[in-house]
Amino acid sequence: MLERHHLHILRAIKEQGSITAAAERLYLTQSAISHAMKKLESQLGIRLWQKSGRQLHFTQAGEYLLTLSERMLPQFEHAEQQLKQFAQGQRGTLRIGMECHPCYQWLLKVVEPFLHQWPDVDVDVKQKFQFGGLGALFGHEIDVLVTPDPLLKPGIEYVSVFDYELVLVTHHQSALAAFDYVEPNQVTQDVLITYPVDQSRLDVFTQFLAPAHCAPRKHKTIETTDIMLQMVAAGRGIAALPKWLAQEYQQRLNLHILRMGEQGIHKAIHLGIREEKRDDYIDYFIIKARDISLDHGNQVS
Repeated sequence: MLERHHLHILRAIKEQGSITAAAERLYLTQSAISHAMKKLESQLGIRLWQKSGRQLHFTQAGEYLLTLSERMLPQFEHAEQQLKQFAQGQRGTLRIGMECHPCYQWLLKVVEPFLHQWPDVDVDVKQKFQFGGLGALFGHEIDVLVTPDPLLKPGIEYVSVFDYELVLVTHHQSALAAFDYVEPNQVTQDVLITYPVDQSRLDVFTQFLAPAHCAPRKHKTIETTDIMLQMVAAGRGIAALPKWLAQEYQQRLNLHILRMGEQGIHKAIHLGIREEKRDDYIDYFIIKARDISLDHGNQVS
């Protein structure tokens, strides 16, 4: 009946686009894959895919097993990794998913004491999540999700770790530097630089520009904070950043910080965790994250 290697085959076919490519990926022959899946189809009494010329289309049953593979295989792989670490005398790995581009400096302040306190626990930071970390948390690919935009779902608990204000940053000699805060219509002639996140999830658009039916002259994305702010310092645009991060660069690069609107845009960073029995080192990470954030918050309030 259904076994783990069937899920591996289905995932490889989906990722590679064909049975031939999947066979190469799994170091199997095409006939071995075909034989294994035909046997499974015979046992289940249902087709898992259909061919139309060179195209392969999964049936409803096949799509269901694909979904199962995406949920179960990462858990198997994590379990094997954990068991290897246990065999080597280690506790395991704390896997952190990041949906907050500017939070790495803060995370370093949390990880340093964590590693000292838990020498038998490794830390792995997953940087691929712009706004897809919740699925990874449900799928046991990560243990903690750092996010400014918590999506409330059954089975997930969020812990607020620190508040911050989202601000605009400009060069100290720009026309905007004469103001403490700006309205949306004042930035329509500027190049706005943000992290590479969809506009629908960027607060500078959803909470500042879009409600006023305004848009920047151009929207540019840059992944690295240092490059982003070097561009701003060179007069190439304005950037939307957390205030605490902008303040770290302000004097060195001669930057001017602007509130968005008279009241500003206020946010919070949350840690998302699964509502289940968890390792004590995860609880320690959460406590330390809140402790570090209290100091951090005093600096940026």
